[in-house]
Order: sequence, then C-alpha cells, then structure tokens
Amino acid sequence: MKGLWSITLLGGLLWVSAAAAQDTDLDCDNAMTQLDMNACAYYDFQAADLVLNEAYAVAMARAKNYENGADVALRDAQRAWIPYRDAACIAEGQLYNGGSIRPLIEYACMATLTERRTQDMRLAYQEY
Repeated sequence: MKGLWSITLLGGLLWVSAAAAQDTDLDCDNAMTQLDMNACAYYDFQAADLVLNEAYAVAMARAKNYENGADVALRDAQRAWIPYRDAACIAEGQLYNGGSIRPLIEYACMATLTERRTQDMRLAYQEY
C-alpha cells in the first residue's frame, strides 16, 4: 500500500509541478482546466496541512504539561491518523482510476480530512 501511495503522490506532484511550471499565476478561484483544478486541490491540501501542523504543535505543548503520557498518546494518535487519511483518500481516488480527475479527488479528500483533524484537535486541546 505504501508503494501505491508513493506512486500516486509522485504522479500527483508531477502533475502539479507541470501546472505550476506552466502557470505561476494560477487563479484557483477560476480554475478551468483539469490540470489547474488538480493543482489547486493540491495547494488547498498543503494549506490545510500547515494549519494542522500548527494546531498539532499547540496541542503537543499542552499535552506535555501532563505527567500521564498525554504527549506520547497524542504523538501516537497522529502517527496512526496520517496513514489512515492517506489510505482513505487513495480508496476514494480509486473510484476514478485512470481519470485525470483522480488527483483532484484525492487531494480534496486529504484537505477535508486534514481540516476535520485540525478541528478535532483544537476541540480536544482547547486551541482557539
């Protein structure tokens, strides 16, 4: 499964790299081609991932204030969640196997699940 994800991600990154090389002024609010929409979905996922990393850092700092191993539990949960997210989105993308929309489906899924994880983490660790 890891190999499949690597191939899928690499293909998506190459797809996005090609789009970025062709159009450095990509207007994601008005993306018209599949290539542009795929690139924009990737950028959305990357932005969501940055926000999650910030929320995780805050949550980890708070978890370290507890002497009961809350920080280890949070780290382990996050490490388990990432492969879940990736596998779930690959499964969703598989419905479009061979289609040019597949990267958009997978990156949109990853962005959505990442945003949900961020919300859950903020609620649990009271980050506002």
